[in-house]
Amino acid sequence: MTQIVSNVHVVKGSVVNCFLIVDADGLTLIDTGLARDRAKILRSIADLGHSPRDLKRILLTHSDGDHTGSLAALRAASGARVYASAIEAQAIARGEPSRPLQPRGWAKIAFALLSPFTARMFKAAPATVDEIVSDGQVLPALGGLRVVATPGHTPGHISLFAPAAGVLFVGDSLVSEGARLRGSRGMNTWDQAKADESVKRQAALGARIVCTGHGEVIADAVDKFPQV
Repeated sequence: MTQIVSNVHVVKGSVVNCFLIVDADGLTLIDTGLARDRAKILRSIADLGHSPRDLKRILLTHSDGDHTGSLAALRAASGARVYASAIEAQAIARGEPSRPLQPRGWAKIAFALLSPFTARMFKAAPATVDEIVSDGQVLPALGGLRVVATPGHTPGHISLFAPAAGVLFVGDSLVSEGARLRGSRGMNTWDQAKADESVKRQAALGARIVCTGHGEVIADAVDKFPQV
């Protein structure tokens, strides 16, 4: 676990970054990693001097299993309220992604060969979302955490922006590569045009720090967004 700014910590899961926010009223977790990441997240909560019951909110950027795998177990352990967009909440309730993958060419062959393994690895138990969030809604964390609709990677993908801290949590709508950012693309992108529009919207927010689901946290991020 690494501190990004005061009261914000990254928990590096097996394949996904999860983020813990510490506020006076308790903890907020953004995304939950794979099912196997439950223990690491709970250890990180303990390392911060808290118990599972101090976890008050779990915010989900989207329904993919590498972001929701530990959700059901963490919700049971903590009693935290779970937040997601309407489209993603429906998929989370089924324990499924909100869109099919779209492999092409050789990737289609590789995907077919690896699908039994990836299905087990990325499996997420069905879970209940307690509150549906919408674009512009402000959640009580990190001085006001604004929901930003960023569809494209998935139909109901959201990002979360804390203007007071200058921190933007982007899930998989952006990925960090080295010291720069790139938008979602490839077989796991539901709609490329919408993904590109979401990048433009994020770039206009003026975030200083971008926290991606994959890769390193990007500081001094204003000029590191891709041109789309």
